[in-house]
Amino acid sequence: MAVFTTVGLPEVSDWIGQFPLGEARAVRGIASGIENSNFFLTTDAGEYVLTIFENLGFEQLPFYLELMRHLAARGVLVPAPVANRDGALCVPLLGKPAAIVSKLAGQSQMAPQAHHCAQVGAMLAKMHIAARDFPLDQPNLRGIAWWNETAPKVLPHLSAAEAALLESELAFQNAFAGSDACRQLERAPVHADLFRNNVMFDGDRLTGFFDFYFAGVDTLLFDIAVTVNDWCVDPGSGALDAGRVRALADAYGAVRPFTAAEALAWQPMLRAAALRFWLSRLHDLHAPRDAALLTPHDPTHFERILRQRIGHTPPALFNAT
Repeated sequence: MAVFTTVGLPEVSDWIGQFPLGEARAVRGIASGIENSNFFLTTDAGEYVLTIFENLGFEQLPFYLELMRHLAARGVLVPAPVANRDGALCVPLLGKPAAIVSKLAGQSQMAPQAHHCAQVGAMLAKMHIAARDFPLDQPNLRGIAWWNETAPKVLPHLSAAEAALLESELAFQNAFAGSDACRQLERAPVHADLFRNNVMFDGDRLTGFFDFYFAGVDTLLFDIAVTVNDWCVDPGSGALDAGRVRALADAYGAVRPFTAAEALAWQPMLRAAALRFWLSRLHDLHAPRDAALLTPHDPTHFERILRQRIGHTPPALFNAT
């Protein structure tokens, strides 16, 4: 959520007339994240988030926005997109696709404890169940096809040890993706980026998941692995905290029980989730784009996590059936 496109009240005031929100009163850029231009938007109707999409096009955006509307209608705590008077969720602003969604209450919990992880696990399972009958289909655009396309671009910038790790893990993941073990995993729309800064808490109460703009159809286990790799780690070593993993997994499994195939694929999928974010952070560092409020994330954090997931057996998915 960096700011690549600068927007103020003069640009928004006329544009917002097509929405049932009254007049725009304030617009403020959001500095976190690195993909789109995001703003807190104050209107006569309340507080919202305005997103201008820098990479996604009009043909891709219905998947994300309709998924959020689908989940919200089924009681999953996510921002609700606001349609304009013609029923459109995505409309041009300054020549780029833009959307308005409701603003969640609270703030991100950046030092989660087991009870926070349990609430995330339960809501993630509820989200996965609710997404099963979502009618649109779009792959995870940062999935394995993107990994294979992006790795050659970053390899020239890596040390010999880093390059060896990237090449060996990519070979492992390509083999795993083609295996029967992977084909047995349930697939549905997933968030694919459920980090701590994409979840809101009001005190100790979870108020919602947001930033669905990496969502796509993938294995549900990949979504769980992405979440565990951020919510349940020691930031210094990248090692998993067994208590937080168990809290998240048990709460998830109480809503949607894990399968035996998911239990067997758990370590490879934790490795896949670590590789995905190590690779994307390497790409953002070595092929940056201009933005007014952009700070690339440190790739070494996910390199440590990947090495940990390769070298250590993770806590089990305890309630696998």
